[in-house]
Amino acid sequence: MLELSPRQLAVLEQLRVRGFTLVAFAMYENYVGVKKANCAALLAPAASGGLQVFGEPCYLIGGHLSVRLRREGRDCFVWKKETLEATPARLAELSAFSAALAESLIPSA
Repeated sequence: MLELSPRQLAVLEQLRVRGFTLVAFAMYENYVGVKKANCAALLAPAASGGLQVFGEPCYLIGGHLSVRLRREGRDCFVWKKETLEATPARLAELSAFSAALAESLIPSA
């Protein structure tokens, strides 16, 4: 089980205030999951004492973390046998999520 410092808990509270939801992903119990709309990311303790994104933010498929792949010349999001096309709208949503998350993880003065 991941133990978090008071500073890390404060970061999670700030994320909650900014509209992110904390979620647990069964296969990633050593990380904190955060989601907003159709996107999610895993967070890990950072050397600075805060939290940082582990891997890359992703698009959710049925509530599961997907990977972005290129198949037959097209970008898509994949989870097991399920595939979603990486449409401009989905890519924009993921980009906005990633930017909002990155901004939220910057320590406030």
